[in-house]
Amino acid sequence: VQLQASGGGLVQAGGSLRLSCAASGSIFSIDAVGWFRQAPGKEREFVAGITWNGGSTYYAGSVKGRFTISRDNAKNTAFLQMNSLKPEDTAVYYCATATYAGGLEYESRYAYWGRGTLVTVSS
Repeated sequence: VQLQASGGGLVQAGGSLRLSCAASGSIFSIDAVGWFRQAPGKEREFVAGITWNGGSTYYAGSVKGRFTISRDNAKNTAFLQMNSLKPEDTAVYYCATATYAGGLEYESRYAYWGRGTLVTVSS
């Protein structure tokens, strides 16, 4: 599975961005997609996850109510809509795919990772 993340950029606090994660290759092996982020000097952390078939969603507490994860199975693409952005949301955002739809907050669940896309939120 190859993943291409896009949509990052510079936005003012309170603004919105929509990230996309396009998958290609062995799509049939995807059970879930997750978004993670890594801020400068910090560990990579879970942001949101979605099961590929049922569409169940999971969020980190810090983004719940502001971010929405979704997927378009026909286009093999997952999205992360980010609203009410805060400076602390500044990070490189990564998408990843899992072959098991459980424990999506754990990096170990994910087999394939895309190259990150940088999100910068100015105050």
